[in-house]
Amino acid sequence: MARTSAPWSVVAVLSASGIAVSLMQTLAVPLLPAFPRLLDTTPSNAAWLITITLLTGAVCAPVLGRLGDMYGKRRMLLVALTSMTVGSALGAVSSEFLLALAARGLQGVAIGVIPLGISIMRDELPPERVGTGIAVMSSTLGAGGAIGLPLTGFVAEYADWHWLFAGAAVFGALQLVLVTALVPESPVRSGGRFDLGGAVGLSAGLLCLLLPVSRGSTWGWDSPEVLLLLPAALVIFVGWGWYELRLPTGPLVDLRVSARPAVLLTNVASVLIGVAMFASFMVSAQMLQAPAATGYGFGLSLVASGLALLPVGGAMVAFSPLSAVISRRWGPKVTVVLGTSLLAVGNLARVTVHDGLAAVIVVVTVPAVGAALAYGAVPALIMRAVPQSETAAANSLNALCRSIGTSSCSAIVTTVTAGIVVRVGDATYPGITAYTVIFLIAGGAAALAGAIALVTPAPRTVETVTSAA
Repeated sequence: MARTSAPWSVVAVLSASGIAVSLMQTLAVPLLPAFPRLLDTTPSNAAWLITITLLTGAVCAPVLGRLGDMYGKRRMLLVALTSMTVGSALGAVSSEFLLALAARGLQGVAIGVIPLGISIMRDELPPERVGTGIAVMSSTLGAGGAIGLPLTGFVAEYADWHWLFAGAAVFGALQLVLVTALVPESPVRSGGRFDLGGAVGLSAGLLCLLLPVSRGSTWGWDSPEVLLLLPAALVIFVGWGWYELRLPTGPLVDLRVSARPAVLLTNVASVLIGVAMFASFMVSAQMLQAPAATGYGFGLSLVASGLALLPVGGAMVAFSPLSAVISRRWGPKVTVVLGTSLLAVGNLARVTVHDGLAAVIVVVTVPAVGAALAYGAVPALIMRAVPQSETAAANSLNALCRSIGTSSCSAIVTTVTAGIVVRVGDATYPGITAYTVIFLIAGGAAALAGAIALVTPAPRTVETVTSAA
């Protein structure tokens, strides 16, 4: 039975918080070429303004999820939003690189808002509203980024860059007030003591994994850093897993639950969905801004390309409730398979469709629809297979898997576009073959994710959330 008398206000506030968090992921992207000049630093250092949010988010999401299960999900959600707001305010008043780096790191902590919000919905909403609320909240991870690119591009082109951070700070402060006023605290608690050793081990393993994944194209894939960090990640994760399995109670991640086929296969599929979704998001603006002489570009400005891609964000918002409708009728597995099929078709169609701006926009929107359907249904698959007392931790682990997928996609895109280039006048651009390779990889990842979802077994124990699925 729901504890809140205003379920749609809870959905609206939590989804707005998700939009705010996803905006943080793209906030610095349009400014990346200008940051070396704006912050008096090198291009290599400036790239850390993107990397740091990935690292802090990956480390903090599972920790906040576990703390939310133990001490209160809304409480940890407010911690994450506070970190985002403070980081944004710091960025708004600073022009020093190290302070801007700290600001971006604090913003990255907020990635935990989305899995915590999903878990609150499971605990608080009426059964018939859970599926729709979760689908909308889950899709904000992609929708916010798609909507945010034209917005941040406009500010980057026509206003002082500090306004981006100032606006994020105001948005964050407003969300803090709304969450405090309208979102009830979940009564579900797992209890126990916090697994500090597990948190340290997982953080170390993630850093050793994600640093070379995100920086490998800059360092070189055969550099000493990459060759040392990747094996170190493997060793740390093996040791961490051994430690977690030996804890009698309260591990940071219950690996026995995470190893259930319904959970494990869904998390693997989430990594692949992240790759398939982010490929189109990451390169579409670049392709639209490239000159027509490249064979695929339209020569649009930063703002015009962002406006052309607005249907992508709109499609994710519009189709996420449909994800819940399909899941209620046929089950979340069907929804994920349908979503990944559209992701595969859309990415593979990008290989051949390069002429006509309207046609390109339509083809770019197809993967967005697929991502909305798939992302909207994935949390339902996870929550059907885990105890309610572990909802936030399980959703946070799934969010981490999505993050690993998007960061892996970023590494793939950077490596391929740097290796296959064409010259147009005095400038160098990625060649059309580079984008063909990227979309083939993304389409293949989506198809594999769909196949994995298709063979994912139903959980042995279906809990309350089943009615939402």
